[in-house]
Amino acid sequence: MLKRVEMDQHVTLFDQLSKEVGPVVLVNTFHVAPEDADALLDAWSGDAAYLKQKPGFISTQLHRGVAGSATFLNIAVWESVEAFRNAFGDPKFQETFGRYPDSTVASPHLFQKVAVPGICIDR
Repeated sequence: MLKRVEMDQHVTLFDQLSKEVGPVVLVNTFHVAPEDADALLDAWSGDAAYLKQKPGFISTQLHRGVAGSATFLNIAVWESVEAFRNAFGDPKFQETFGRYPDSTVASPHLFQKVAVPGICIDR
């Protein structure tokens, strides 16, 4: 079963779930023992297929560190915190955490685009 560690020491995922904003980007890092990488991929694939069916889901992309790294990065886009909260809080989804290898450490966090003049926009 995976262990969850907060990405931000000052604002927890639970804190974020109480806000009503959108769209949001879920960034979730996964660290796993190298020998458990295939099992992580299997577990994540099942979760992604399930969440893809949920209202408010827009997209997801899993990345893996290069050179045999066992660090993964998931980036998922949701229409709103509410949509993510409903999907993430679904008891059926919560049960899937047991499929992850015991070496898995996940750090999920929600983000919004930031406008920086002359560089990027927030829409």
